[in-house]
Amino acid sequence: MPAARVTQPRSPEIRWSAALRALPALSVHQPWAWLIVAGFKDIENRSRRTHYRGPVLIHAGLNRRLFHPQVWAWVAERHRIVLPEEMDFGGVVGVVDLVDCVTAHASPWFAGKGFGYVLANPRRLPFRPCKGNLGLFRPDLGAA
Repeated sequence: MPAARVTQPRSPEIRWSAALRALPALSVHQPWAWLIVAGFKDIENRSRRTHYRGPVLIHAGLNRRLFHPQVWAWVAERHRIVLPEEMDFGGVVGVVDLVDCVTAHASPWFAGKGFGYVLANPRRLPFRPCKGNLGLFRPDLGAA
Protein backbone atom coordinates (compact mmCIF):
# COMPACT_ATOMS: atom_id res chain seq x y z
CA MET A 1 0.00 0.00 0.00
CA PRO A 2 1.51 3.39 -0.95
CA ALA A 3 2.26 5.94 1.77
CA ALA A 4 -0.43 8.55 2.34
CA ARG A 5 0.33 11.99 0.97
CA VAL A 6 0.91 14.77 3.47
CA THR A 7 -2.07 17.10 3.71
CA GLN A 8 -1.08 20.45 2.22
CA PRO A 9 -1.40 23.56 4.43
CA ARG A 10 -4.45 25.76 3.86
CA SER A 11 -2.69 28.92 5.01
CA PRO A 12 -0.37 31.26 3.10
CA GLU A 13 3.32 31.65 3.87
CA ILE A 14 4.25 35.27 4.57
CA ARG A 15 7.52 37.14 5.05
CA TRP A 16 8.95 38.37 8.31
CA SER A 17 8.50 42.09 9.06
CA ALA A 18 9.47 44.47 11.84
CA ALA A 19 5.85 44.47 13.07
CA LEU A 20 5.86 40.66 13.42
CA ARG A 21 9.10 40.73 15.40
CA ALA A 22 7.37 42.85 18.08
CA LEU A 23 4.50 40.39 18.69
CA PRO A 24 4.06 38.13 21.70
CA ALA A 25 4.46 34.39 21.15
CA LEU A 26 2.76 31.25 22.40
CA SER A 27 4.79 28.04 22.63
CA VAL A 28 2.96 24.95 21.37
CA HIS A 29 4.10 21.32 21.09
CA GLN A 30 4.49 19.78 17.65
CA PRO A 31 2.49 18.59 15.78
CA TRP A 32 -0.11 21.04 17.18
CA ALA A 33 2.00 24.07 16.17
CA TRP A 34 2.11 22.80 12.56
CA LEU A 35 -1.65 22.12 12.60
CA ILE A 36 -2.34 25.66 13.85
CA VAL A 37 -0.20 27.56 11.33
CA ALA A 38 -1.21 25.22 8.49
CA GLY A 39 -4.82 26.31 9.04
CA PHE A 40 -6.35 23.14 10.51
CA LYS A 41 -6.40 23.60 14.30
CA ASP A 42 -8.54 26.60 15.31
CA ILE A 43 -8.38 26.17 19.09
CA GLU A 44 -5.39 25.95 21.42
CA ASN A 45 -6.34 24.31 24.73
CA ARG A 46 -4.87 25.89 27.85
CA SER A 47 -5.35 25.70 31.61
CA ARG A 48 -5.28 29.49 32.04
CA ARG A 49 -7.43 32.25 30.67
CA THR A 50 -5.96 35.07 28.57
CA HIS A 51 -7.34 38.55 28.08
CA TYR A 52 -5.00 39.21 25.14
CA ARG A 53 -6.61 39.58 21.73
CA GLY A 54 -4.65 40.15 18.55
CA PRO A 55 -1.85 38.61 16.52
CA VAL A 56 0.43 36.12 18.24
CA LEU A 57 3.47 34.24 16.98
CA ILE A 58 3.29 30.46 17.20
CA HIS A 59 6.46 28.96 18.66
CA ALA A 60 7.10 25.24 18.13
CA GLY A 61 8.56 23.93 21.38
CA LEU A 62 11.54 21.59 21.66
CA ASN A 63 9.61 18.80 23.42
CA ARG A 64 9.08 15.84 21.08
CA ARG A 65 6.83 13.88 23.48
CA LEU A 66 3.78 14.14 21.18
CA PHE A 67 5.73 13.75 17.94
CA HIS A 68 5.28 10.03 17.26
CA PRO A 69 3.29 7.68 15.02
CA GLN A 70 0.42 7.21 17.52
CA VAL A 71 -0.36 10.93 17.39
CA TRP A 72 -0.05 10.96 13.58
CA ALA A 73 -2.50 8.03 13.41
CA TRP A 74 -4.97 9.76 15.77
CA VAL A 75 -4.86 13.00 13.72
CA ALA A 76 -5.29 11.05 10.46
CA GLU A 77 -8.20 9.00 11.80
CA ARG A 78 -10.06 11.74 13.67
CA HIS A 79 -9.35 14.76 11.46
CA ARG A 80 -8.37 13.21 8.11
CA ILE A 81 -5.05 15.08 8.10
CA VAL A 82 -1.79 13.37 7.16
CA LEU A 83 1.06 15.06 9.04
CA PRO A 84 4.54 15.57 7.62
CA GLU A 85 7.21 13.35 9.18
CA GLU A 86 9.57 16.31 9.59
CA MET A 87 8.71 19.51 11.42
CA ASP A 88 10.58 22.43 12.95
CA PHE A 89 11.26 22.50 16.71
CA GLY A 90 12.56 25.28 18.95
CA GLY A 91 11.43 28.39 17.12
CA VAL A 92 8.68 30.48 15.57
CA VAL A 93 6.77 28.81 12.71
CA GLY A 94 3.88 31.21 12.08
CA VAL A 95 1.41 33.80 13.29
CA VAL A 96 -2.33 33.68 14.05
CA ASP A 97 -4.93 36.05 15.44
CA LEU A 98 -6.07 35.16 18.94
CA VAL A 99 -9.72 36.28 18.74
CA ASP A 100 -11.33 34.86 21.90
CA CYS A 101 -10.83 32.78 25.04
CA VAL A 102 -13.72 30.40 25.75
CA THR A 103 -14.78 27.60 28.11
CA ALA A 104 -17.00 25.90 25.51
CA HIS A 105 -16.66 25.66 21.73
CA ALA A 106 -17.98 23.53 18.85
CA SER A 107 -14.51 23.01 17.32
CA PRO A 108 -13.45 19.35 17.18
CA TRP A 109 -10.09 20.55 18.52
CA PHE A 110 -11.59 21.84 21.80
CA ALA A 111 -10.70 19.49 24.68
CA GLY A 112 -13.94 20.19 26.59
CA LYS A 113 -12.18 21.48 29.70
CA GLY A 114 -10.08 24.46 30.67
CA PHE A 115 -9.86 27.34 28.22
CA GLY A 116 -9.81 27.38 24.44
CA TYR A 117 -7.85 30.14 22.72
CA VAL A 118 -9.84 30.70 19.54
CA LEU A 119 -7.46 31.22 16.61
CA ALA A 120 -8.09 32.74 13.17
CA ASN A 121 -6.20 33.89 10.08
CA PRO A 122 -3.19 31.53 10.30
CA ARG A 123 -0.07 32.47 8.34
CA ARG A 124 3.08 30.37 8.05
CA LEU A 125 6.47 32.05 8.48
CA PRO A 126 9.98 30.95 7.56
CA PHE A 127 11.35 29.20 10.67
CA ARG A 128 13.19 31.39 13.18
CA PRO A 129 14.91 29.58 16.06
CA CYS A 130 14.44 31.02 19.55
CA LYS A 131 13.79 29.90 23.11
CA GLY A 132 10.24 29.30 24.21
CA ASN A 133 8.54 30.10 27.50
CA LEU A 134 5.29 29.51 29.36
CA GLY A 135 2.21 31.59 28.57
CA LEU A 136 2.46 34.54 26.21
CA PHE A 137 6.06 35.74 26.00
CA ARG A 138 8.26 38.06 23.94
CA PRO A 139 10.69 35.90 21.95
CA ASP A 140 14.30 36.91 21.40
CA LEU A 141 14.52 36.58 17.62
CA GLY A 142 18.05 37.99 17.42
CA ALA A 143 19.23 40.54 14.89
CA ALA A 144 18.29 38.51 11.78
